Amino acid sequence: MMNVESTPAASGDVLAHASAQGRLQHSIATTLLVIAAARAEREAPPIHAARQHLAAVYGATRLRRRLERETVTG
Repeated sequence: MMNVESTPAASGDVLAHASAQGRLQHSIATTLLVIAAARAEREAPPIHAARQHLAAVYGATRLRRRLERETVTG
C-alpha cells in the first residue's frame, strides 16, 4: 500500500479553484449555446435559401469572369 502525504490546502485556495472551475464551466456552456443558436439560424429555411442563392450568384460571377479572361487571352 502506498503512503501518500498531503498537506491540507488553505480554504482560500479551494474556493478560488472552485470559483475558477465554475467560471470555466459557465463560459463553455455559454459558448455552446451561441454555437447552437448560430447553427439553428444558419439552417433556418429563409437563411439557408438566401445562402444558396448567394453561392449560385457568386459561382456564376466567377465563371463569367474566368470566361472573359480566357476570351481576352484566347
